[in-house]
Amino acid sequence: MHFFSGSSSVAELAVEWLVVLALVAMLAGFIDAIAGGGGLLTIPALLLAGLNPVQALATNKLQASFGSFTATRFFVRAGLVKPWAERWAVLATGIGAALGALTIQWFDTALLMQAMPFALMAIALYLLLARNVGRSISEPRLNNAAFNSSAVPAVGFYDGFFGPGTGTFFTLSYCQLRGLNMVQATAHAKLLNFTTNIVSLTVFILSGQIVWLVGLSMAVGQAIGARLGAATALKQGVGFIRLMTVAVCVAISISLLLKG
Repeated sequence: MHFFSGSSSVAELAVEWLVVLALVAMLAGFIDAIAGGGGLLTIPALLLAGLNPVQALATNKLQASFGSFTATRFFVRAGLVKPWAERWAVLATGIGAALGALTIQWFDTALLMQAMPFALMAIALYLLLARNVGRSISEPRLNNAAFNSSAVPAVGFYDGFFGPGTGTFFTLSYCQLRGLNMVQATAHAKLLNFTTNIVSLTVFILSGQIVWLVGLSMAVGQAIGARLGAATALKQGVGFIRLMTVAVCVAISISLLLKG
């Protein structure tokens, strides 16, 4: 049953499909605001609704941008991240994402698809064993300049090039290299994730691949879920975020292995 199959019976279900997709986006937004990985739910849902893969990716970026903006706004208002103070990180992330989006056009991601599940499983195992990671603020290993010229553009490039697990990589980078606790790191990660979403969204808008009605319908659910997820992350704290991150890493790994 495809949303865009053109049959009259499916046309009558158009509103129901939009509602279902909005609900999926709400759950994805909740998960994404805490640990990333919401695309595991939204992209398959978009494909099931009948969008082709390029339309699904493009439309997913539209709705995801609303979620990352909502979560970022919540964390900014809570005083956990200051966009102006992170302006160079935002710029570096945007440049990295743009270069990644351009580079992917000339490379095959097959090797990355094979390696990534094991990298994410290693992160999950590390978080389970190293229970003090991100529990409290620690001494930074890199200053802002070094961090913004190395880890930040590297993860941004990865998001433009491939994507799965980007929020997790940003969060761990802030914990391990900048000494933030996991709640602060999650807030900073959402700001940079919003940046990469906007860069990718701009490319997709110019390509004309977005299905706007679907994307905007999902954006409503995404924004609600992201707001609830950000509030939950702040309330439940480091331990909850760590467990959610482990769960997302395992889920992404399984998904990539099954696709392989």
